[in-house]
Amino acid sequence: MSIVTVQLGQCGNQIGFEVFDALLRDSHSFQGLCSKRENEAYQTSCKERFFSEEESGVPIARAVLVDMEPKVINQTLSKAAQSGRWKYGQHACFCQKQGSGNNWAYGYSVHGPRHEESIMNLIQKEVEKCDSFSGFFIIMSMAGGTGSGLGAFVTQNLQDQYPNSLKMNQIIWPYGTGEVIVQNYNSVLTLSHLYRSSDALLVHENDAVHKICAKLMNIKQISFSDINQVLAHQLGSVFQPTYSAESSFHYRRNPLGIDWQVRPPLSGLPPLGKMSLSKDLHFNTSIANLVILRGKDVQSADVEGFKDPALYTSWLEPVHAFNVWKTQRAFSKYEKSAVLVSNSQFLVKPLDMIVKKAWNMFASKAYIHQYTKCGIEEEDFLDSFTLLEQVIASYCNL
Repeated sequence: MSIVTVQLGQCGNQIGFEVFDALLRDSHSFQGLCSKRENEAYQTSCKERFFSEEESGVPIARAVLVDMEPKVINQTLSKAAQSGRWKYGQHACFCQKQGSGNNWAYGYSVHGPRHEESIMNLIQKEVEKCDSFSGFFIIMSMAGGTGSGLGAFVTQNLQDQYPNSLKMNQIIWPYGTGEVIVQNYNSVLTLSHLYRSSDALLVHENDAVHKICAKLMNIKQISFSDINQVLAHQLGSVFQPTYSAESSFHYRRNPLGIDWQVRPPLSGLPPLGKMSLSKDLHFNTSIANLVILRGKDVQSADVEGFKDPALYTSWLEPVHAFNVWKTQRAFSKYEKSAVLVSNSQFLVKPLDMIVKKAWNMFASKAYIHQYTKCGIEEEDFLDSFTLLEQVIASYCNL
């Protein structure tokens, strides 16, 4: 089943390129642990998900590129074509000559409605190319104007037009020290709108990825390209094929096939007696964890620690909250790798910090006029604060 990727703004387009490049590099790297037949099945499954193929045999990314300025899109198209391995579709991009000036409201209320028909038509054409369509993967930032504002608008339209298809947004959490003065406003508005229209948010923090580059990779002068490549490897290791539950030699057809609908039982919370004593260690409580294991000795890997009830909220049994996917086909030539996708309390503190900073600015009316002149009213801010404060409270009470 195929995924259509929507790359929005500078951040989304730069990361999108790295993701597609990492996916194709990996699928073409022969793995000695696997038979020729298994390698070919892996490569075919990857291509089916993320690429279509033209007569020349060059894979074309199943993607739509959107930005309000042409520079980054032109660079992205050129880099893909120059790779010689894959490219973007000739008519799969939309750009203008005026950006959003880091103003979420301009991206959402001005660019969005003005260019809605053109953007949605491009996306529809890409969906129609899929023999079997699974859903959308939307790559965007949280702090800027086009990626966050237009990204929220496009996601909302995708929910309206494709209500039965999964919408997963991959969003970049801004540096805590600040990138733009209004990034907290933009982040609050982005998250609140995506919460209403997206099925899943896959979050990466710039600060956390920066630490990986500095401490684990020992990169002295860290560039955005370095950060984007780390993100691409993490995303690729999640989205590349894994064996299905039915067979150790057949790959899952639906890469987004995670049950994102988690609700407390109607009968109330179960007794706390089921909790293990290790709860006193104050683990980061989760609603769900998915571990993806790839490479050598994958079948003998011990994942019992992830089944400890202390890791999960009291109203979910680990058997329902934890999943593991395995394949002996390694990723990106690593001998073995493990990836954790977690729905947990991890983002409560940074989210609370962003909301508080935005609220303090809002209380003093700082920069509000930039948003109201584009159609975003003070009530819209208040609604966003209320929704996110409820999300924070819900996760704190897991």
